[in-house]
Order: sequence, then C-alpha cells, then structure tokens
Amino acid sequence: MPLHPDAEPFVALMQEHFPDLGGAVTDAAEARTLMADGAADRPRPPVAKVADRRIPGPPGVEIPVRIYWPSVDGDPLPVVVFFHGGGWVLGDLESHDGTARALANGSGAIVIAVHYRLAPEHRYPAAAEDCYAATRWAAEHAAELGGDPTRLAVAGDSAGGNLAAVTALLAAERGGPQLTFQLLIYPVTDHDFTNESYLDSAPDCLLTKGHMVWFWDQYVPDVADRNQPYASPLRAEDLAGLPPAHVLTVGRDPLRTEGQRYAERLQEAGVPTTVQHCPGLFHGFAGGADEIPVAAEAMAEVHKVLREALKAHP
Repeated sequence: MPLHPDAEPFVALMQEHFPDLGGAVTDAAEARTLMADGAADRPRPPVAKVADRRIPGPPGVEIPVRIYWPSVDGDPLPVVVFFHGGGWVLGDLESHDGTARALANGSGAIVIAVHYRLAPEHRYPAAAEDCYAATRWAAEHAAELGGDPTRLAVAGDSAGGNLAAVTALLAAERGGPQLTFQLLIYPVTDHDFTNESYLDSAPDCLLTKGHMVWFWDQYVPDVADRNQPYASPLRAEDLAGLPPAHVLTVGRDPLRTEGQRYAERLQEAGVPTTVQHCPGLFHGFAGGADEIPVAAEAMAEVHKVLREALKAHP
C-alpha cells in the first residue's frame, strides 16, 4: 500500500524532524521536546471560545483540560471528550490543539481535550483512569458548559483512540456515564507485534514497530498486564452493549490490523460500527490535514460521521 502522492512531501519532512524512538531517542523528555517543537507552528483554526481548566481526577489528581466551543449561542451542543495520541508518553493540549479545534468546528460539538498523566512517570492504568474521570466530569458538567449530557461521545487518535475505547469499556462496566458514540482514529487496541500490518510496516508509516515496542515498555512494562482489556481492548471478552463506533484505519500504519480487528469484534458483538479505511495515508495524518488534501477529505468524513451521530433527535 504505497503512500498517496499528496502525503509524500509531508512524510519526508516529518522523517527529517523526528528520529526513530527505537534508536536515537530513548528518553521521554527528549521525545516530548521534539514533538512540542513540531507542533509549535501548526495552524490553529478559530473557534468561538476556548478555555483552559483543571478538573478533579482520581484521588489526589487534577487533570488539565482545554474546552472548545464551536458556537456560544443557541441550543445545547453535543459534547466530545477527546484524548490525544502520543504513545501514552508524548503529546499534550498544545500538540493536538489544531486537531481539537477542527473537531469542534467540523462536528458542531463542544470538545473537551484531556491531558491525562503520561508514562513512564505514570504507568498503566493512570492514563485510563484519568480519561474515565474526565468523561464522568464532562457528563456531570455538560449543562453548565452549554452542552447536552445526553449526547456525549469519546474520541481519540492512536494511544488516544486506545483510551477512548477503554473509557467506553470502563463506562459500561462501572455503570456510566452513558455514551452516545466512540470515535477511534487509528487506535491502539492490542500489543501483538507480529500481525500483518506490523510485518509490512516501514519508516514511511511514521510509526514503526520500534516506536510501539518503546511506547508499550513505557506505559505497561509488565507484559502480563498488557493482556488486560483496559490496556488492550481487543482482548476484552465481551464488547456487547458498547456505544456505536466509527473506526478509522490507514494503509501505512502498523496499527492497521488491530484497528480493523477491533471494528470487526464490535460488529460481531452487535455494536453499530462503521469503518473508514484510508489506504494511502499514514499514522498520525490528522495532524497534517491542513497541508494534505486527501487527509483533509478523510477528516471531513470523520467530522461528518460524528456530527450525524450526535445530532439532536425529536
């Protein structure tokens, strides 16, 4: 599955900026600096209103969030709780600011971006518990934000897609909050490094087996713990009763196979699930959608699906 010609210049530029985490970079702080440098000049689409807050998380923890309103007048809006990617190690509210803004504008929803605790300082299940706590907070405070708590979704990309899927599992097991939808963009759903897409991955994916081995070692160093469904949701015994889902996968991505398998598992469990596959795109393309026409088209479809899933019904 070759890269789409539109994507080739962006991938080449990214390969120059980010060395291989499995080789030259083995330190989380250094990797975070590189990611922050790369995000500094990214476009920030205007939205109606933005606010940074700190909300209560698990006992003794405060979680930074950034809230985006696509509009501030009119009827209550749906609410999307968004978890950024970065292998559970990298990323923050700045790295995915443009993606969150575009998500708010494109879906017509209030977006609450969550900066969960990162590994290796905070290992599994810290990130998962933070994301669940933030989702509970969103449900409880939606009305005061101008949102509709009956139209609440979780969303995320890569490791954030993992955390969105895990939050949906936790909400089902713990009796709420009630979720309307889950949007999983090239999600991590398993820790099997031998599947088809791992075997045919290459540097032009921008995410490699070396990266993922390193990320898993930071987040869940105990290999036995990786079998738990709140680390690898693909290994959950039962997915029945979860909220409807949209799963996006891309051709140049070692996570392609596990994303496809998770979508299949959801469908087999009776969960209404749509799949969007972008064969010529690479892992992490959402961050470059403003520069890559085919990526912009893919994200426009994501926003359309989310908007339709969250629209008010009589």
